[in-house]
Amino acid sequence: MNGNVVRIDEASVFELLTIGTLFLVAIMGTLIAYQAYRGYRRNDARSMLYLAIGLLLLTLCPFVINVTINTLASPDQVVTVFFENVSRLFGLAAIMYSLYGQH
Repeated sequence: MNGNVVRIDEASVFELLTIGTLFLVAIMGTLIAYQAYRGYRRNDARSMLYLAIGLLLLTLCPFVINVTINTLASPDQVVTVFFENVSRLFGLAAIMYSLYGQH
């Protein structure tokens, strides 16, 4: 572990709000993606599947990447941000495909 570890009982209000909002984005994105997946299953609409995948890559995966990388390793912040942004990029690409792709 590096010296940048923040304990919950020592975290500032801003740090706690940041963690809380990241968690809420992940939860809400997952719930919306689940509804899109249900729409895919119900209507066999592939665009809804790509929408669900895109939403997960855009909301849940960056959160999981951040927690996983920072828990298992102590990388520079730029490494974590890079992988989060790659996930977001693929998420946006999947959403674009769901809107404009071949149907």
